[in-house]
Amino acid sequence: MRLNDLAERPATDATTFKLKAQLLEQGRTDEEILRTDNMWARLKVYASGGENVLHAHPIEDHMFLILQGRATFYDKDGQATELGKYEGILLPAKTYYWFCATGDEPLVLFRLGARAGEPPKDFGAGITRVDITGAPIHGESEANKEVPVIFRDGAYFG
Repeated sequence: MRLNDLAERPATDATTFKLKAQLLEQGRTDEEILRTDNMWARLKVYASGGENVLHAHPIEDHMFLILQGRATFYDKDGQATELGKYEGILLPAKTYYWFCATGDEPLVLFRLGARAGEPPKDFGAGITRVDITGAPIHGESEANKEVPVIFRDGAYFG
C-alpha cells in the first residue's frame, strides 16, 4: 500500500480501552476488548485450575500474554510449556493446543487474534475452533470443560 492510498480510504477513529475484569472462584470469562475486520483482542479470566481441551483455530493466528497468574500450555503431543506474568505464547493458525491455570491465583490473559484465512463453508456461525478430529467445537460448551462462573467478591484485575 502506498501512502497516497491511505487518503482514499475512509477515516476511522482511534479506539482506547482499559483492561479490567472481576476475578473468579470457579469457571472462566471471556470479554471482547476490541475488534476490526482482521484483528480482535479479548481479556480472559480463569479460576485457578481452570482449563480447556485440545483444539486449534484453523483461520486465526493468535497469542496470549499472561497479565496475572500462571498457565501451562500443552501441544498435541502433550509437551508442556509453563508461563508466568508478562510471558506469552504465539499460536499460528492450525496449531493444536490446550492450557490450564496452574498458579494459586486466578489467571488473567490478554488474547490477540488475527485473520489467517477464510472459514470453511461448513463452519457454523460463531465457530472458530476445531477439535483433534477437525470437528467444530464451541468454546462455551461442556465439551470444552465449561463450568458455571462463580465471581470472587470485590476482587478485580486492573
